[in-house]
Amino acid sequence: MKKQIFNLPQEIPIFPLSNFIIFPGTTVPLNIFEPRYIQMIDDSMKTNRIIGMIQPRKTGDLKKPDLYEVGCAGKITSFNETEDGRYLIVLNGITRFKINKEIVTNKLYRICNVDYKIFSNDLNQKKENIQFSNLEMIFKDLRNFFEKKGYIINWSELKNKDLDYTVNTLSMASPFSLEEKQTLLESTNINDRKLKLEKILKTYTLDSFGNRTIQ
Repeated sequence: MKKQIFNLPQEIPIFPLSNFIIFPGTTVPLNIFEPRYIQMIDDSMKTNRIIGMIQPRKTGDLKKPDLYEVGCAGKITSFNETEDGRYLIVLNGITRFKINKEIVTNKLYRICNVDYKIFSNDLNQKKENIQFSNLEMIFKDLRNFFEKKGYIINWSELKNKDLDYTVNTLSMASPFSLEEKQTLLESTNINDRKLKLEKILKTYTLDSFGNRTIQ
């Protein structure tokens, strides 16, 4: 475990993306087109292929917003360049991190010194002791919520996955707010994330038009 953490770079390029989270063990496709992030991917492909996904806060400069402290490091596992110069990549989540400080560089993109230790369990192959029956009701509520919001989820495929992958995937895909998604990302473990999912769902009621209201 410690060896895995020590093998991760302490300074990583940061990709701030609003209302977007990735969890360890999940994969996401990304379409890269801004020059600063084209440069970031170029540099990453020459080294360890690791970038840090993180949500920007609603404060700070528009071009350089303040960042949440916790994000998730991912490794580029697939790379393709389109004819118009865009990069299509697939990112595989490795482990969450906490920002220590931002590094001043002459790069177009941002680089941060990060700490992985508080999320060392992300690298643990041992699954948490949690049963599907413990999550059945929340899955039912999420399914109803997603369907009313017009989200298409392959539920039959998710049932064949392990529970932490399923919970993480649904947390990523959820039509929740930036702050709510960040709360889910910062959950210490799957049980904690389950409780927070339940709490968030209780704040939502859906009328016949699928509008959100707060109880």
